[in-house]
Amino acid sequence: MLLGFIFPIASSAQEKLYSNEFPLGDVQLLDGPFKHARDLNVEVLLKYDVDRLLAPYRKEAGLPEKAKSYPNWEGLDGHVGGHYLTAMAINYAATGNAECKKRMDYMISELKACQEANNQKYPDWGVGYVGGVPHSAALWSKIKAGEVGAIWEAWAPYYNIHKMYAGLRDAWLYTGDIDAKNIFLQFCDWAITVTEGLSDKQMEDMLANEYGGMNEVLADAFQISGNKKYLTAAKRYSHKMFLDPLSQGIDMLDNKHANTQIPKFIGFERIAELDTDQKYGKAGSFFWETVTTNRSLAFGGNSRREHFPAKESCIDFVNVNDGPESCNSYNMLKLTEDLFRVNPAGKYADYYERTIFNHILSSQHPEHGGYVYFTPARPRHYRVYSAPNEAMWCCVGSGMENHGKYNQFIYTHSEDSLFLNLFIASELDWKEKGLKIKQETNFPYEEQTKLTISEGASKFKLLVRYPAWVNKGALKISVNGKIVDGTLLPSSYVCIDRKWKKGDVVQVTLPMRNTIEHLPNVPEYIAFMHGPILLGAKTGTEDLKGLIADDGRWGQSSSGKFLPIDKAPILINDDIQNIGNKLVPVEGKPLNFTLNVKMVNPVELTLEPFSKIHDARYMMYWLALSNSGYKAYTDSLANIEKEKLALEKRTIDQVAPGEQQPETDHGMLSENSNKGNNLNEFFREAKNDGFFSYNLATNSETDLSLRVRYWGAEWGSRKFDIYIDDEKLLTEDNTGRWNQSMFKDVVYSIPNSMVSGKDHVWVKFQALPGSTAGAVYYIRLIRGTVAKK
Repeated sequence: MLLGFIFPIASSAQEKLYSNEFPLGDVQLLDGPFKHARDLNVEVLLKYDVDRLLAPYRKEAGLPEKAKSYPNWEGLDGHVGGHYLTAMAINYAATGNAECKKRMDYMISELKACQEANNQKYPDWGVGYVGGVPHSAALWSKIKAGEVGAIWEAWAPYYNIHKMYAGLRDAWLYTGDIDAKNIFLQFCDWAITVTEGLSDKQMEDMLANEYGGMNEVLADAFQISGNKKYLTAAKRYSHKMFLDPLSQGIDMLDNKHANTQIPKFIGFERIAELDTDQKYGKAGSFFWETVTTNRSLAFGGNSRREHFPAKESCIDFVNVNDGPESCNSYNMLKLTEDLFRVNPAGKYADYYERTIFNHILSSQHPEHGGYVYFTPARPRHYRVYSAPNEAMWCCVGSGMENHGKYNQFIYTHSEDSLFLNLFIASELDWKEKGLKIKQETNFPYEEQTKLTISEGASKFKLLVRYPAWVNKGALKISVNGKIVDGTLLPSSYVCIDRKWKKGDVVQVTLPMRNTIEHLPNVPEYIAFMHGPILLGAKTGTEDLKGLIADDGRWGQSSSGKFLPIDKAPILINDDIQNIGNKLVPVEGKPLNFTLNVKMVNPVELTLEPFSKIHDARYMMYWLALSNSGYKAYTDSLANIEKEKLALEKRTIDQVAPGEQQPETDHGMLSENSNKGNNLNEFFREAKNDGFFSYNLATNSETDLSLRVRYWGAEWGSRKFDIYIDDEKLLTEDNTGRWNQSMFKDVVYSIPNSMVSGKDHVWVKFQALPGSTAGAVYYIRLIRGTVAKK
């Protein structure tokens, strides 16, 4: 059931925080994929139990239990509740859905009761607090007392509560709810008082822990209230470790956790917008440039294993299953909106379009509406989906919001200018001008869009986006059948300044072409684009383990087997940059193509929009080589095989840790040790001062080395000693050593004094305090030593 729009106060977003955006209710989506996604998302949202989402808040406020908390990701109790409140607000604002309004009102009344209970129960630290962080009383009491190290005793507590800050802000922003505004500002006061006794150094130390967009919401509080104390607090909650170098154009993002950083820069940009502080603005814009230009994939997403890769680590995109994270794109779109508001440049809209058409739209299952966490770029892998009331991941929370905001950036305005940013079927009610404008399009399945003034008359400038993916001079615009002349350049806006009246029609022709994009820093892998649309190909449905995730802690990762990279299709062509011309359209199926290209490991595949591929393995990136490049590739494989044979000849003894028979054969001894499997390779490691050791034959030889295989992307501290018998060979430290998701073989020379006169030696891996020894995947005792440099 839909209701009319009834708001306690004026609903125009420009009177609140975002001066260039139209109220969501004034931009109606028309039939098409985005309306379908939005409507399906509302259905999914209403399957969640609100009392379970609110349970952490009642628990921490000492109120009686109404329902059990969700079990999954319980260390972040409360984070999805904030996202859900935002989702209720935006979907009520956009659609007038009565149930969304009812749930939003209920949540606000419950949160108000929690805040009042905290005021009474915790006067020393909790006045204004409304969070669901587990053991809030113990944590925040310590923080207020200056024990900032306590922040590491909980799972990202500021990240957690930031979601409720945003939810309360959005309930006011999108629906005008006064209670939400008051709760929000009191909560912001709490953020100030709980840290007012901390030094700048203590604040900086604490901000090393993921804190979401705390600086953003405090900047918002300044704009809402006009009270400068919130702007001061926003700067105090800004992590200088990233603000300082990025504001100077220094990229130090390698191997940093991606979604920890992106919200910081949203906050930096908001501060710059409200305070005209150039330092904050430079940091925000430079961050956006380096992430979108150097660190993003063809579909707009970024990060692997949740971290920004270094240049040499970008091959991880091909190797791992935990590719770009949906939350990252959610936050990059927020940053893009903020940057565009200050500087309405075409490049921002180009990125925005690419990301919502490819990543965000594909992150929702089109039938059951489940949300996606990781989108692997690994050839012939797949992604998994959440189910309602299970798997309460961060990307479930941001997914709840994503599909309700498709109408937010289609049109923006500045004074008497209207920007047409996105080609999505919709209707704008520009109340200030007394105009209604209808956009009719089936883009990207047709190469045009049409705007009609359906009501009213007014003089204004219409700025039509000239997308970067349209060739120079190829865009055509007509008004009432008359071609618009002028200089037309890609990634810009074409301005049409005139008096508009009912019945005026603007026709925009958008010629699309096939191009390729190279994987960042791994140019031999390419993706196919048709205009802004990433084309992918279904490759099979075998072993889609965990396709719909359960409540397991790691259910967000696709756990089916990895198919060999070298057995995936390889494209061979001597003009790879123009290989897009080899795509052959499938008759009667728009945006479907076959590949007319020489192929190794050939299979019959059809390319289609990546956002349409679900419940299947797929190809997003393809290894594409010239004929000479393919010969070098096969020569390299032959050399690898030759090296393997040579290594076997040098090997005196070897053991495969984690495999029962080899470990038994080599008399393994161990303490506080465990084994496991990664990519079908067994390993062993030891923790808590533990060890493991094996008895290896030397053949009574000298001039020997120890060759050990490790995984190049381990988490946590990896410091350990290696012993030969009872004598220490060396101390090894693999902590953050490679940051590459591939196996790494390290060779250690053994002094002859350790093996002379012995036909066997014990090789022992001993964990150092607080560290892990290993994981070790393979051990060889080999002839020859490492040459000294």
